Amino acid sequence: MFNSPKIPPVSNGDRLLHNVRMLIEKARKDSVPVIYVQHNGSSGHPVEKGTAAWQIHPDIAPEPDDLRFQKTTPDAFMGTMLQAELARRGVQKLVICGIQTEFCVDTTTRRAASMGYDVTLISDAHSTWDTGSLTALQIIDHHNYCLRSWFATLTTAAKIRFYGG
Repeated sequence: MFNSPKIPPVSNGDRLLHNVRMLIEKARKDSVPVIYVQHNGSSGHPVEKGTAAWQIHPDIAPEPDDLRFQKTTPDAFMGTMLQAELARRGVQKLVICGIQTEFCVDTTTRRAASMGYDVTLISDAHSTWDTGSLTALQIIDHHNYCLRSWFATLTTAAKIRFYGG
């Protein structure tokens, strides 16, 4: 989560944090691995690695047993060991949430589906910012519609059920 004076608050940030925290708690309760993929921006980027904006929000911070991957593109698989770790663990289903809807969430959802994963996108647990021509809500709604058409099952944080082990 971005948490910096340089970046305005993400749309519906409090709701996003609540829903992501709920997902994490449900997953841990059911012994489902929690995986963090953190974007590393280059020097001068709004989420430059090591800056305040780069930090994961403390309300959803990783625990020692959680997996954590660093990436430099919107694709969580590109240039990371994510695929190898998922294969090693026999993971076939992914639940995706986070930011930024039109970049990392969209790209990773499409890539995961193309790789054969059963993907669930949490419709109320990803967000973005307004742009010059679209509101964040329009962007989120559009991506929920597009991604559910071909790439993911869509559900809400309250409705998701994990069956771990």
